[in-house]
Amino acid sequence: MYDIIVVGGGPAGLTAAVYGLRSGKSVFVIEKSVFGGQIVNSPKVENIPGFDSISGDEFAEKFLDQAIKQGAKVTFEEVNGVEKTGEGFTVKTAEGGSYDGRTVILATGTTHRVLGLPGEEELIGNGISFCAVCDGDFYRDKTVVMVGGGNSAFVEANLLADIVSKLIILQDMPYFTADQKLQDQLFGHSNIEAHTGTKVLSYEVQEGRITGVRYSENGEERVAECDGVFLAVGLVPDNKAFTNVAATDQRGYFDAKDDTITMTPGVFVAGDCRAKTLRQVTTACADGAYAAIAACEYLR
Repeated sequence: MYDIIVVGGGPAGLTAAVYGLRSGKSVFVIEKSVFGGQIVNSPKVENIPGFDSISGDEFAEKFLDQAIKQGAKVTFEEVNGVEKTGEGFTVKTAEGGSYDGRTVILATGTTHRVLGLPGEEELIGNGISFCAVCDGDFYRDKTVVMVGGGNSAFVEANLLADIVSKLIILQDMPYFTADQKLQDQLFGHSNIEAHTGTKVLSYEVQEGRITGVRYSENGEERVAECDGVFLAVGLVPDNKAFTNVAATDQRGYFDAKDDTITMTPGVFVAGDCRAKTLRQVTTACADGAYAAIAACEYLR
């Protein structure tokens, strides 16, 4: 029986672990894919206090190492349910694991949003990608389309611009929403073609391979010929398995205020999975601290 079970090993979950451990509690962290969360895909991060610049992967490694050195137990499993018991909660995983905790902190993060177009699911990992660090080199000296115009899209695009021969950006809004610094960096490259006010209609596919993206711009249909597509159109929460212990809003985010308290005493939520206005590493860490302190107060 752990004092605190943390579901999710991103900045929110790892901060919660550190704060719980420093309060003398036993902490178990369950992560389904990679410790560090979305930040591991960022090759260069410049807005984390205390670091002029650090790669997301290095930051995540330091974070995890800190939690383990302080006594956190960790595992790679996918949690698919939390049940209330007489003494606390049982956390169950898709791999058949079952773990008992007096409190639970849900720091489940988010997943990549897709466009919902025909054939899209089959093309993910086979022409459609989300991570330039992971897949960019597959498109060296080729043409790719980046769908999206926010910070995430421009971070990925800046990486791709140094790899591909041509990068076509399609943004559905009438302007780009990325920070000006990111825009200046990207448009300093000569191989960029950018379009705003667009709507992606379909993927052009021949023999199972993407050959282009059909989109509309100012009422006119066009095709951007390409060898691959990167999607950066936002994130969605992955909270459906936990609605029995934590209410969600219309968009699926946990409906909890800054105190991270849910409708179930002993269950707390933290990070990007929570309904909030700003999703950054710093706000995720703040949530993790709040959740851990709240869990410790509940235990007392």
